[in-house]
Amino acid sequence: MSESAVLTPCHSSHTIYLKDYQVPTYFIDEIDLTIDLFEEETYVKSHMRIRHNRLSSNPARDLVLYGEELTLESINVDGKSLTASQYELTPHTLVLRNVPDKFELEIVTKIYPQKNTALSGLYRSAGTYCTQCEAEGFRRITYYIDQPDILSRFITIISADEKRYPILLSNGNLLGQGKLENGRHWVKWEDPFKKPSYLFALVAGDFDLIEDTFTTQSDREINLRIYVEKGYADQAHHAMYSVKEAMRWDEKAYGREYDLDVYMIVAIGDFNMGAMENKGLNIFNTKYVLAKPETATDDDYIHILSVVGHEYFHNWSGNRVTCRDWFQLSLKEGLTIFRDQSFTEDVLSKGVMRIRDVTALRETQFPEDAGPLAHPVRPESYMEINNFYTSTVYNKGAEVLRMLQTILGPNLFRKGMDLYFARHDGQAVTIEDYVETMEDVSGIDLQQFRLWYSQAGTPVVTISDDYDAKEKIYTLTISQSCPETPGQTKKLPFYIPIKIALLNEQGEEMPLHFNNEPVSNEKVIALKESSQIFRFRQVESRPIPSLLRNFSAPIKLNYAYSDKQLEFLFKHDKDPFNRFEAGQIYAVRMLLKLADDYRRNSSLEVPDAFIAMYAHVLENDRQDPFLLSEMLYLPSEKYIGEQMQVIDVDAIHAAREFALRAIAEKLEVLLLKTYKEYHNATGNYYFSIDEVGKRQLKNRCLSYLTLLPKYTELAYQQFQTALNKNMTDTQPALAALVNTAEAELRGRVLNEFYITWKHDALVVDKWLAIQAASKQPNALQEVKKLMRHEAFDIKNPNKVYSLIGTFGQRNPVHFHAANGEGYAFLREVVHQLDKLNPQVSARMVKPLTTWRRYDKERQILMRKQLELLMQDTNLSKDLYELVSKSLSEV
Repeated sequence: MSESAVLTPCHSSHTIYLKDYQVPTYFIDEIDLTIDLFEEETYVKSHMRIRHNRLSSNPARDLVLYGEELTLESINVDGKSLTASQYELTPHTLVLRNVPDKFELEIVTKIYPQKNTALSGLYRSAGTYCTQCEAEGFRRITYYIDQPDILSRFITIISADEKRYPILLSNGNLLGQGKLENGRHWVKWEDPFKKPSYLFALVAGDFDLIEDTFTTQSDREINLRIYVEKGYADQAHHAMYSVKEAMRWDEKAYGREYDLDVYMIVAIGDFNMGAMENKGLNIFNTKYVLAKPETATDDDYIHILSVVGHEYFHNWSGNRVTCRDWFQLSLKEGLTIFRDQSFTEDVLSKGVMRIRDVTALRETQFPEDAGPLAHPVRPESYMEINNFYTSTVYNKGAEVLRMLQTILGPNLFRKGMDLYFARHDGQAVTIEDYVETMEDVSGIDLQQFRLWYSQAGTPVVTISDDYDAKEKIYTLTISQSCPETPGQTKKLPFYIPIKIALLNEQGEEMPLHFNNEPVSNEKVIALKESSQIFRFRQVESRPIPSLLRNFSAPIKLNYAYSDKQLEFLFKHDKDPFNRFEAGQIYAVRMLLKLADDYRRNSSLEVPDAFIAMYAHVLENDRQDPFLLSEMLYLPSEKYIGEQMQVIDVDAIHAAREFALRAIAEKLEVLLLKTYKEYHNATGNYYFSIDEVGKRQLKNRCLSYLTLLPKYTELAYQQFQTALNKNMTDTQPALAALVNTAEAELRGRVLNEFYITWKHDALVVDKWLAIQAASKQPNALQEVKKLMRHEAFDIKNPNKVYSLIGTFGQRNPVHFHAANGEGYAFLREVVHQLDKLNPQVSARMVKPLTTWRRYDKERQILMRKQLELLMQDTNLSKDLYELVSKSLSEV
């Protein structure tokens, strides 16, 4: 018996709703997998022990299993083979009628991993077998109930050609291995912990291996293994350092200890995600494992630390306690993002990492909340779950957890986390279960706080103040509102914790006398109503308020700071984020005025006070060069655009470029002095937070200086010195030369860089991205040429993200060219990608989905490209959902 199923067009897709959730009718307690890997096909035998769920209200005794692109070879129940009349096979399901309450089911399927360009399920790429099963990839391996609330114990036997695939890995602990006929071999893995199928993993290939050990707080020795492509073992040591730091931190911060004998990471070059937390066998995109000074920047090192930490922390927040259904995705992802952000703050820099996390939130999640794809942290519906691995679910979800920690305080929050892990270990649970746990330990009613999970949109908080000098009372009047979002026109007030301090004229924090609470220099006030008044007593002089310290809530804050107040906070606030934020508010105000002047053909001028503000910190704030580097960053064109009713890409670009050059001209001497002070002429590299800060500040200064033609040679010297030994210095020098140098020098340095590093795929990705982000007028033509270059492969997600993603997301002035060529180009690429890898095509189309934010001419051009995509009746579910929602009336 041999039957096959093929995917149907997405237009028959249906919407799945949270309200329709039902407990499973059947549980799969155990599954034994035998996977035989051959070059032309792979055979998968699954042996499952299944029982009826007594709590199910479904009267039917039908077992519905999901499967895609599978060839069914055989089925038997309790050892008896089924005939075709005893089951129903559709393109997406296998239905067994009237099954017993308890039985064993064995299914044999045939699949073709080498043809799997979607990189979901089991696929073979560059001679390596690999899996990606989250969210619904397991159904591309065998028929199964691949819902996260089906927790099973997995035993996996893998066989393959020993010469080609000497390393065979799966979840858990190794039970046995041996030789077979015809040069084949086998291994057997057992995961003692029940898990959902999205955490299943398999890898087969030939790798280099580095090993280490970690001794846990209970004196267990854990074997740590990182597998990388042959020849790249020397680039895995920072990842190993990151694993050990993450294990150490999780024991200290949350009391969480690793639970298996071995922890494995495998780095894969063709991978849709950043990484995947499969139990005991994490699979990573090479981008987040491989690093050495010659090939990786400081930011790469930081990202590796963060992502390795994230996937390791999932062992408890996601694996041991998982989500009941995909609507609860933020339960594992938002929580784990919060944990990895806290980790990098502790290991690196609390101030800088907070600034970077908030910047990412405001450049990605805030626009998402304001657009046609807006959805709550816990969505209410979806067509394709892959589309909800979003900044809202991840990053805003993390901010919700941070607010909860702020409201409860760190001690109660930790007690709540301990209880959550103890109460729900081995379970698939909901966001409601998590919040109830926090209520139980704190005694705080969090009913209103739950709105953060169910209401979409970014709240807008407006603050006005008054000071009564006679009574020495300082009053804040605070109101909140939230814009309409798709499907949600009326919003209830959120529970918003606002952390504040009051500064006197010397920049000192004033003691806060608020209600009958203990006196302190910083307070968290709870905004719960549409409008509230907060009074502080015994305030000796009119203060300057430091509001929303450390970005205590994911909101937009309106307070009428004067320019002088912003200068004062930029220089004196002790909260690192608020120092940075004061500069950003001032800069946005200035840049919006410059953009308006540009539209009116008025002369442009950067205020002397703004220049003096930058000069002050350059001269007086050298104790933290990492923070200083962030403070000298002008808001991105993308962020500036989000402050406009109608985004004017040309005016924004002109304004920001003018401001950058004005800063360079007026602070030239100071920037050059700072550059020389922190520049290491040898080009040698060492990763430490002090050295990172020095390099970041030095290269920030270089980015300004190279806007002046006389400093082209300075950038070229840095490029030449660092090319073979320090990518942190090489990359910004190359980017500066690509943006500012004459064509001959641009071509020369690009060619030299490529010739030097063409053997290293991740470095080539940097080469592609630099050109895709170029300010040169021929940027789109260069991107089109690079698509035909030997270095580009449209089947490789990293290459697509580097070239196409960078152009669409990080080069607004050229992507949004008035002739619409950028839009047409992206539509063509997205359409091509959709036939190969729907997840990647859906990610790439997003710049077009924001079409309503632009002028009428650009709206017409962008909408046209989306409508052209909709003419294809065979769009994937992934792409169809995003395009159709972006075109629908809000």
